[in-house]
Amino acid sequence: MKKIYLICSLAVFLGVAGGISFFLIRDANAAIPANVSLINQNGDSYIFGKDKTKLKLIEFIYTHCPDICPTTTQKMVALKKDLVKSGVFGKDIEFITITIDPFRDTPEILQGYMQGFGINNDNHWMFLTGEKKNIKKDQSKINQVTDALQFQYKDPGNGQFVHSTFIYLVDQNNKFVAKFPMGKDFNKQEVYNKIMGKIR
Repeated sequence: MKKIYLICSLAVFLGVAGGISFFLIRDANAAIPANVSLINQNGDSYIFGKDKTKLKLIEFIYTHCPDICPTTTQKMVALKKDLVKSGVFGKDIEFITITIDPFRDTPEILQGYMQGFGINNDNHWMFLTGEKKNIKKDQSKINQVTDALQFQYKDPGNGQFVHSTFIYLVDQNNKFVAKFPMGKDFNKQEVYNKIMGKIR
């Protein structure tokens, strides 16, 4: 009986370990395709593979989100202030916020969202969406990014998306570095330390 228990325990352990290894390897190999292009809050094209000099902190939102998205954006505003003080924001790291609801989140809507958080409209924090005339095609481009980073989302039909609760740090080649919890569990110091550790 004891032998059977040990064998079962070992099988469970190996199964869990194998599952953890799978997810670690999957995350480590994740990368955003360099040719993915979307438009920013100004209607200008943004191509992920164009600038290979900066890390990117990537946040997925939709502007009708009632809680976790705006909470995360607010915490990123505070993080940005620390990175600006350290002289690395815009030079070694940029922020990318991507809507998962491009049908409603037009460039104008994204500009209003930015203004609500006092975010400067510059090239260091991009808010990306799809182009109205190519909205279905651009939605598939957004899906390329979410799929690469294993971010999942779904609209149950009422416009209130169910989605993953992580933001993602990628390197200069758009390869996965780390992910961090969104919302109240977002640890500004942890994210800051990880970014600075990759820059130094």
